[in-house]
Parts: sequence; structure tokens; C-alpha cells
Amino acid sequence: MASSYKGKSLRPGGGGRFARLVDKLTARGYSGKSARAIAASVGRRKYGGRQMARWAAQGRRRSRGK
Repeated sequence: MASSYKGKSLRPGGGGRFARLVDKLTARGYSGKSARAIAASVGRRKYGGRQMARWAAQGRRRSRGK
């Protein structure tokens, strides 16, 4: 497994759960793009589109600061 989620928070909104699921899906043979799409659809089903959009915006702000 690629373990790209290391260092990310596993709390909701931290990005670690999303990255861990993407890693699991790519290990099963999905492409990176389709794995991210599947993980996003699972997250939207669980947390709703509005909350996922908020977390995505926070992640973009977080990455812009580096």
C-alpha cells in the first residue's frame, strides 16, 4: 500500500480517511483517478455534498499555505 495518508489526521475532515481509502482502492487495482472518484462518492453519501465541499476547500487552503 502506498501510505499517502501518513501525517494526515484520521479525524473527519483531516484528509487521512479519504487518502487511506484511495490507497486501499489503488491496491485493489483501480486507477488513481477512479479511486479518488469512488472515495468522494462514498464520502458524499456519508457526510453530504455540502460538508465534503467544505472539507475540500479547507484542504485547498491548507495546501496553498505550504
